[in-house]
Amino acid sequence: MTATPSRRTAVAPLTTEDAELLVGAAHAAAEEAGATVSVSVLDAGGHLLAFRRDDRAVLISGETSTRKAFTALQLDAPTADLADAVRPDGPFHTLPTALDRPLLFIAGGLPVHRDGRLVGAIGVGGGAPAQDHAFAAGALDTLNALR
Repeated sequence: MTATPSRRTAVAPLTTEDAELLVGAAHAAAEEAGATVSVSVLDAGGHLLAFRRDDRAVLISGETSTRKAFTALQLDAPTADLADAVRPDGPFHTLPTALDRPLLFIAGGLPVHRDGRLVGAIGVGGGAPAQDHAFAAGALDTLNALR
C-alpha cells in the first residue's frame, strides 16, 4: 500500500495591507490613551512590512518595537510571556546574547497567526510595557475581526 502524501493547505501571507491596518490600529489605540509609540510589523521571514514612529515618541521606541516583533516571531510567543524565561534562573537565560540579531523580552510583541500558522509579528514600543502589549493586542483583534 502506498502512503498518501499529506496535503497542506496554503495560508495567505501577511500582506502590506494587513501590516498597515495593524500599524494604524495600534497607533489609534495609543493616541486615544495619550501615548506616543512606534509600531513595527514583520512578515514570517522577519522582514519589515510596515513601520511608523509617532513624531513625539522617543527615538529608541523604533528599535524596541522592531526587536519586540522579532522576538515574538522567532519564539512564536507574546514577549510579555517570555520575560521570566530570561531571568538568571530561567531556561532561556543566555538566549538574548546567543543570536546575531538581538531579542527583547519586554511586553509589546505579539506573533500574528492565520489559520493556525505563524505569518508575522507586531511590536509596539514607547509606552509602558503593559500599554504596548495592549496596543498590539488591540491591533491584532482588529485584523482578526476583518478576516
